[in-house]
Amino acid sequence: MEIKVLGPGCPRCQQTEKIVKDAVAETGVEANVEKVTDVMKIATYGVFGTPAVVVDGEVKSVGKIPKKEEIKEWLAKPLSSFEEGK
Repeated sequence: MEIKVLGPGCPRCQQTEKIVKDAVAETGVEANVEKVTDVMKIATYGVFGTPAVVVDGEVKSVGKIPKKEEIKEWLAKPLSSFEEGK
């Protein structure tokens, strides 16, 4: 799973990155968390407000700090899809 935290490095962006990493650690999901600070790269996602969170190419949150429970739901969705395919 690829998770990108988009933002220039402001305190809200740093807090979002920490919450995302905490949620990944707590769920045990195997995920690569990347911080994207380049404004041009952020714009390629169609995001013009930060912080933003992108999970496997899908923009999940823009302009706010998501709650940890919300992030955990995003992390659980792919697992549910995988289990249904068994």
